[in-house]
Amino acid sequence: MARFRFPVLIALAVFIVALALTAALKDSHYILLSLVLLGAALFPLFAGLERRPIESRELVLLAVLSAVAAVSRIPFAALPSVKPVSAIVILSAYVFGAEAGFIIGAVAALVSNIYFGQGPWTPWQMFCWGMIGLTAGWLRGTWWMRKRTGMLIFGFVWGFLFGWIMNIWYLISLPDAFSWKLVVSAYIASFYFDLAHAVSNVVFLSLLAGGWIKVLERFRKKYGLLQKE
Repeated sequence: MARFRFPVLIALAVFIVALALTAALKDSHYILLSLVLLGAALFPLFAGLERRPIESRELVLLAVLSAVAAVSRIPFAALPSVKPVSAIVILSAYVFGAEAGFIIGAVAALVSNIYFGQGPWTPWQMFCWGMIGLTAGWLRGTWWMRKRTGMLIFGFVWGFLFGWIMNIWYLISLPDAFSWKLVVSAYIASFYFDLAHAVSNVVFLSLLAGGWIKVLERFRKKYGLLQKE
């Protein structure tokens, strides 16, 4: 894990800088920013190529998990903020680490928006889901994440953090002058959706955690994929 931490931090810095640029560039360059952030998400993987040979089946695994996370949004399209994406990203990062979680989360956001529609919100979603994977991977060895209750609380908290970060994009995009009243109104208005996301994370983690972790661990051990540091 240590050898990937520096590339991951560089990628995270690129994410933050690119998100800051959305305040100035707004809607007209969101596709370019999305591609820049996708490159940032993949940077740790490319850096890993310089340190050890990475097998094609590892790339396939990351692509499949990203696709599964992306497609999982579609059946729940009619239910705002209810989606298993965060749970899948958390479980993938728990087994394969922060690097994989970061990539899966960011790529899933970009790919799923091919169906839901790309927009200036896409880079922010990539950042949020990437951060969910990153933090889940960093914490996977702690006693907190190893307990089912701890993992559920982690998912619940990130349901709110996801919405709070997305609110920043919303506030930046408004033509109105900044005011704390506007900020409070935005966060109050988003409470229901944030709560729905948080609760759905708990539900999906409860349903998927046992089976998914066993299956992914089996793949990791049997084929030596993305071995823990």
